Amino acid sequence: MDLVNQFVPRNNPAVSDAVRVSDLINSLNDRLLFAVPKKGRLHQQCLDLLQGSDIQFHRHSRLDIALCLNLPMALVFLPAADIPRFVGEGRVDLGITGRDMIAEAQVEVEELLDLGFGKCKLQVQVPENGEYDSPEQLVGKNICTSFTGLAGEYFERLERDAGKKQEKSDTLQVGEIKGGARSGSTMGRLATKIKYVGGSVEASCALGVADGIVDLVESGETMKAAGLKAIATILETTAILIKSTHPTNPELIKTIESRIRGVITAKKYVLCTYNVPREKLAAATEITPGKRAPSVTTLDEEGWVAVSAMVEKKAIANAMDNLEKIGATDILVMNIANSRTSRE
Repeated sequence: MDLVNQFVPRNNPAVSDAVRVSDLINSLNDRLLFAVPKKGRLHQQCLDLLQGSDIQFHRHSRLDIALCLNLPMALVFLPAADIPRFVGEGRVDLGITGRDMIAEAQVEVEELLDLGFGKCKLQVQVPENGEYDSPEQLVGKNICTSFTGLAGEYFERLERDAGKKQEKSDTLQVGEIKGGARSGSTMGRLATKIKYVGGSVEASCALGVADGIVDLVESGETMKAAGLKAIATILETTAILIKSTHPTNPELIKTIESRIRGVITAKKYVLCTYNVPREKLAAATEITPGKRAPSVTTLDEEGWVAVSAMVEKKAIANAMDNLEKIGATDILVMNIANSRTSRE
């Protein structure tokens, strides 16, 4: 019987998922633990990244942990908001989560790599046709958010800058709010009331709970549908690969980081090859400098060279146009399936 099946109950539905995961993790002392988001906006892109990195695993439908088949590692599927804390304070060695989650959790982790996906903004939002046009106008008002720590810090700065910070016995402290990430002693007392809402934050204003909200904005469609507009950006976020400050297997972490970096690079670049007269080589390499330097090979035809260079996908069309203008021929562009490259 394999290790996973040992902990999957067949005829005992009363056994909770949490118990099964706990028992399994306690049996994984020889495996590196890698946390990935179990759902949400980062989940599918993380799975695609793992597949591209040849991290093979099988996940049982009711189990939030999966053993890797080709590496001494186990994947732990957790809420993205919890991953920084499990990596920073627990037994988890690696994790993928948003920069916003790392900032909210305020735990000590090492950021290894910006993965470039999951881009969005944490913004202050108010009703489109309401009376507020700047975040300063919300000082002393009701703010709903699931990012109570970041929101509290932001409005504390506004209150301090405006000289409106008040000491009131009935004012909530961020540390007293469910889900808050900051202590009252750190944040001080706020005139602005920061209220925790775990979901459907965008409905808070319409339902009379808040004057404004602090929430993530990706495309802006949800914000517009709720009749809201953004009036300030607190931070911009993307998915980040993080590691523990006390990892159990540093060499394996280097391998995983290298694989993931290679996949990210392959998605970002294409390989451009072309032939060009030698006297135009300097101009050509200015157009396609490569990540480090282009590869140049002498052709059998006198006075000509072949050039190969990695070019960012978003710049390849203009690069091809410019190469053609200086006399380059046989310009070919090829996708990169995977790579191993140096840090940028």
